Amino acid sequence: MKKTFALTHPKLQPARLVDAIKHEIRKYLARERRKAVPADKDYWTFDCRFGASEAEAKPMFTSEINQHIDAAAAQQWPQFYIEILARACNHKPRPDSDLE
Repeated sequence: MKKTFALTHPKLQPARLVDAIKHEIRKYLARERRKAVPADKDYWTFDCRFGASEAEAKPMFTSEINQHIDAAAAQQWPQFYIEILARACNHKPRPDSDLE
């Protein structure tokens, strides 16, 4: 998902618009996680970027999406850009812990 969301709407209140945007992003993440993982991979991870525009977007974690959206709404940005790209990964093996 590479999308620019407007934070202003002539008929919707800003709080309801922010809720709708968050809902759309959660639906996208859930849809991507439901896809079949390639045979040699374990799980889906997401590479995310967020900013006022595509040129200003900076990397962030998936868990920080809502915080960034809330901050953009509080600062009254007219719009923001978000990029979420799914990537299949393998879990890192646990280090052997010898409890001798």
